Formats: sequence, C-alpha cells, structure tokens
Amino acid sequence: VIVCNMENVLSMKVHTGDNIVVAPSQTIDNHEYHMLRSAALRATKHVGIVGECNIQYALNPTSNEYAAIEINPRLSRSSALASKATGYPLAYMSAKIGLGYSLPELVNSITKTTTACFEPSLDYIVCKHPRWDFEKFELANRNLGPTMKSVGEVMAIGRTFEESLQKSIRMLDIGKDGLVLNRANGKTFDEEDIEEHLQTHDDFILYYVVSAIKQGMSTEKIYSLSAIDPWFIDKIKNIVEIENKLKQNELDKTLLYTAKKLGFSDNQISRAKNTTPEEIRTVRKNYNIIPAVKQI
Repeated sequence: VIVCNMENVLSMKVHTGDNIVVAPSQTIDNHEYHMLRSAALRATKHVGIVGECNIQYALNPTSNEYAAIEINPRLSRSSALASKATGYPLAYMSAKIGLGYSLPELVNSITKTTTACFEPSLDYIVCKHPRWDFEKFELANRNLGPTMKSVGEVMAIGRTFEESLQKSIRMLDIGKDGLVLNRANGKTFDEEDIEEHLQTHDDFILYYVVSAIKQGMSTEKIYSLSAIDPWFIDKIKNIVEIENKLKQNELDKTLLYTAKKLGFSDNQISRAKNTTPEEIRTVRKNYNIIPAVKQI
C-alpha cells in the first residue's frame, strides 16, 4: 500500500530535511507516478520489508530516467509527515503488522469502516517548511545543499499550494506573515544578486524568486537558474499578482475572497491597503468570509 507521495520544491539541490515538501506531489504526471509507485512496491518486496518503509527518488523531468536515492525501512521524520498529512496511523499499523496482523484485518481508525488496505486520497495540499536558526550562529554558512541545517519544521494544510505555503511561513515564527507583504526591512536586490542567489540556494530562496518575478524575470529563466519546477514558480507568481491587485484595486468581496484562498492574512492585506488588521477583519466578516475547520 502506498500511503503518501511527496515532492521537494527545491528539487535535488537541497537535502530533504532542508527542502520545502508538498504532499501529494504536484508536477509529475500519471505515468510517472505509477512508474515510481510500481518501482517502490518491487523494491520493498525484493528487500523483504515487513512494516513501514519510505523511498526517495530522483526523477529527470525531461525523461523517464529515475534513481532511488535512499530506502528507509523504518519510521522516520518523513513517515511522521506522511502520517499527519494523510491521517493514516503509520506507526500503529506498522506495530500491528509486526505482531502478525495483515492489512485486511486492520480497521482504519479515521473512517472506522474501511480497512488499512485503502490508500488515502487527498483533496488538499500539505506543505512542510523547515525552520533555520542562522541568526544564532553568525559564522554559519547559510547556503543549503546536501547537508541538513534546519533545526525544525512546520506543516500547513490548505486547499491550494499558495495557501498552504503562506500558512507554513506564518507558522515558522520568524516575523513573517507570508511570502509577500511583510514588514519592510529596507533590503533591495539588483538582477545580479538575484541570479546569484537563485543558483545558490539559502534560507531566503523563495523571497529571491519573488524578487525575480517582480523584476520581470521569466519563469523559464528562474527555472534554469534555480531548478525549481515552473509549476511552483507560476504558483508563486499568483501570489505576487494578488499582492499587486490588493495594492491597486478596491477591496471588494471577490478580491478579498481570492486573496484568502491564496493564504493572505489580515495583516498582509492591511499592509497592502494601508489600514489596520482589525479593519480588514471587520470588512471580511461583513462579507461573511470566515475561516472553516475541516477534519483530515
């Protein structure tokens, strides 16, 4: 049974522990998904794994060439993320399988009706965002690569990638309200700085992507420099476009609803409109745009 498939936003340039991860994967097609799924099932069967296992693949986006980076026949941080993202109790099921139970004998604790044989199907997007503490270590190299440097991570859930990404940034507790419309820090970047940082990822890589978009750099060029898939770049571009609309247009119900669907907080919207978060909250409530909580 394949419980969850996930994808790294920053591709193979950055360790998975330092990578922004989305579940389910967004940029592979049906053929690629089933190709990797079948390979995973063959690998675990060949090795003889009983219980939980996760496999990481590197996939060439221009061909069907792929390679297994690692196979972890144990519960790992990725397993915890998969379990929380899908609601599938991996640790519990693994323990039961180790005791000799089969999947058809185990009842899914969420649905109470289906067995553990059913693979979860997600109608939402989960985003895992790492947290770094480079400010505490002034001499530390901020560049991200094959060595993991993060000290923790957060997980956000939303209906869109934009929403879950901006939610995850807010949860990092680093003083940012999202990807855009944060408190001004006075920093400006020229094209040369942006190109350099797009090629060499650090903990501000997404903000350099935003700067590149605002300076008119094409999706193709950002992709060639950063190796971030064009799908993710276009989603970040959606956030930048809504930022511009919030600054330039009147805040009607349609625009406010669209901004909320893309994960904009009241704080961000208030900065765009030069008002207070309390006033935005009042307008939002008058439009009957209120948060909703859903169970996984």
